[in-house]
Amino acid sequence: MTPRVSWLDRTGETVRNLLTEMAADPHGQFESSVYETGRLVTLVPSLPGHEDRVHHLLRAQRADGRWGGPGDYDLVSTLSATEALLAERNRPTSSPTVASAADRGVEALSRRLREITTLPDTVAVEIMVPALVADINAHLVRFGRTPLPVPEGTRADLLDAIRDAVAQGHALPEKLLHSLELFGEPVRGAAFVEPVDGRIIGCSPAATAAWLGDDAVRVGEHPGVEYLLSVRRDDGGVPLAAPLSLFERAWILSTLIDTGIPLTAPQSVLDELTQSLHDALGDDGAGGGLGLPPDVDDTAAALHALALLGSPRSPDPLWQFDRGDHFFCYPEERTSSTSANARVVRALGTLLSAPADTTSLTDPQRQRCTDSLDTVVRWLIDRQEPDGSWSDKWHASPYYATVCCALALARHGGAQARPAVARAVDWVLTTERDGGLWGRWFGTREETAYAVRLLLNTGDPDNDLVARAAARGAAALAHRASDETPHPPLWHDKDIYTPTRIVRTEIFAALYAAYTDPRTAPLLAEATATTNTTAGA
Repeated sequence: MTPRVSWLDRTGETVRNLLTEMAADPHGQFESSVYETGRLVTLVPSLPGHEDRVHHLLRAQRADGRWGGPGDYDLVSTLSATEALLAERNRPTSSPTVASAADRGVEALSRRLREITTLPDTVAVEIMVPALVADINAHLVRFGRTPLPVPEGTRADLLDAIRDAVAQGHALPEKLLHSLELFGEPVRGAAFVEPVDGRIIGCSPAATAAWLGDDAVRVGEHPGVEYLLSVRRDDGGVPLAAPLSLFERAWILSTLIDTGIPLTAPQSVLDELTQSLHDALGDDGAGGGLGLPPDVDDTAAALHALALLGSPRSPDPLWQFDRGDHFFCYPEERTSSTSANARVVRALGTLLSAPADTTSLTDPQRQRCTDSLDTVVRWLIDRQEPDGSWSDKWHASPYYATVCCALALARHGGAQARPAVARAVDWVLTTERDGGLWGRWFGTREETAYAVRLLLNTGDPDNDLVARAAARGAAALAHRASDETPHPPLWHDKDIYTPTRIVRTEIFAALYAAYTDPRTAPLLAEATATTNTTAGA
């Protein structure tokens, strides 16, 4: 039996297990976050599992004293972990190991904060950094040590204004509830905050902990305590956000169907997943999870997935996000998102291409979809970088944004988008690393999967360079199929994080595309055979 046949024979079982597992998981599979775990260590030391959270931070510290990374993505993690360990250092049960790790964190930050020139474009970073620096400096002053500097590009003034508003009893915009932990003591039990499902604030363990406070956690009667316990991971940490079921389900279902992978799960599972998307999509759109406000990214993702599932919904929830030349994710956003607008293109294009009797689009709706699609296509083309890539505020890697934009433009952009798609293919071809891998800083399985899918779904079918590059990437993924090393966090929220089930699906989809493509399947079989022969020599 050839490797191709063997791998394809297992796809049905793989998809069935994936979808069944996802339907049974109300939270989604997202790895622990140093930032979020650090906030719980500081805010709710009475929560069961506290020692495990402290040990999670200690294990995650790098040799240079920092946490997180790569690039500038070490800042938020290092600030949160260092502050948490400084707080823990003052507690009676603290150990010398905690004190040593906290000191190394402070030393690393004293160097890092003086050399940093740009802040990562993560959620609320402009107020998060001064908030955490201020909390660290409060500890350092008590120890008689030199305070840390606040880097340029932050908004301590905005942070102070928000804190003053909360102290005066003013309500905050819904989007700020996700970062409620930044706003100090007045948020504890704040009357303007209403827990979603009676348990969850802002889809965030840290925000929920800040609102509850340690006294309520010690008593243990509030449903929010059960929520905090339910999101605990086996490694002792907690994710940046939970539950994020809509985000995960819409993404995975769209990826599988777009790639042509049969949905082999039982019909009851498919019905449950489809209904969950319908339930999450209201008149105002959809948020990624409980406690998050509607945004255009998740709204478009849900619309796209439902249209692909043959259960389309009206596109009307999208229009509130229409800014004229593009769509915004939420009001007053700091930077626009190319990937979210690419998802709008996919949603509109899929609705317009579906049989008229299934979508029930009125003539005015169809015309608005057509006009908006053309407008956003032009906006995406204009946002392409000179080298052929795209970047985005929801992911650290340009390969993510580029595959989102190139696939949307290739499917629904028409003739005007073909040069942009060709430039994207050329960029992927020229940025391949040794070993058939792709990545911003180093080769990763996730970024390689994006490159393979882009090449196979948008590249010139007669271009031998495209086929061979895709085959090398797929062979590298196949060779690493049993690699259980955690995927590096590349996705943006309050810090960078890893949506493991989504990343696994992207890799699976890339391999399926390669094994079923007549151009790459023979090359992939040849490469796999060569690898197996070499390994056995």
